[in-house]
Amino acid sequence: MKAFLVSPGARVDLDKWDPGDTSAFPGINKEDGLVMLEAIRLRLRELQARLIAQRLHKVLILFQAMDAGGKDGAVRHVFQGLDPHGLSVVAFKAPTAAELEHDFLWRVHARVPGRGEITIFNRSHYEDVVAVRVRRLAPRDVWEKRFEHIVQFERLLADEGTLVLKFFLHIDAAEQKSRLEARLRDPSKQWKLQPSDLDDRAKWNDFIKAYEEALGRTSTAHAPWYVVPANKKWYRTVVVATIVREALERLKPEYPALPAGLTGVTGLTGVTGVTGVTGL
Repeated sequence: MKAFLVSPGARVDLDKWDPGDTSAFPGINKEDGLVMLEAIRLRLRELQARLIAQRLHKVLILFQAMDAGGKDGAVRHVFQGLDPHGLSVVAFKAPTAAELEHDFLWRVHARVPGRGEITIFNRSHYEDVVAVRVRRLAPRDVWEKRFEHIVQFERLLADEGTLVLKFFLHIDAAEQKSRLEARLRDPSKQWKLQPSDLDDRAKWNDFIKAYEEALGRTSTAHAPWYVVPANKKWYRTVVVATIVREALERLKPEYPALPAGLTGVTGLTGVTGVTGVTGL
């Protein structure tokens, strides 16, 4: 999975990352990929159970992409079946009036995971150096400073025990066109399509340039970016799931030992009103 990693300090040229690439799993087709995915998800459920029980590690996973890049699908398919008690998904929209009264990270910091939790950001604070830049919602001297703010913010999270994984789901313009047109034809998905999506598509090159700079300036050892080929949805999902599983494996979460006061206890006594139950 290192092939997808953006090296810290690297200059990113997304033209050199093939959105249709499937070479990480040679000889694997969609059907094979779905079988692999189910096995990975089973392992993710076991690892999450250990995370919840141990209450030591925190996990933050964020997704960015061009419109129709597959963020919703990646979240839905990778994390299917995980325990909702230890999982939350945050979809950041345009800031509210109250949020605009604070610094741009205020609303983000409030939603980061606690111990034993996995939190997923569907869009994130990176909108404040990408969309804000391209749509000219703030001048350069405002969003330019945010790169360093983000790096230091994510350093704080890492120093406090948070595993940070960042995924850019990479599609090409032709694939985006196909997906947006499919949404236009499908009544169950038309609600996802907004006039602003068409405006943003016209600014495709500007968004790519903004993402290239964001990826290059904010991929660090403590909060790495992964550029995931996302033209083929099954491949995107398997790659993301594999990277997440490997990262959680490195945490080596374990179930806690039995508390000292319960060592040697094999049954419960002292309960009145219950009869015929062995051990109570």
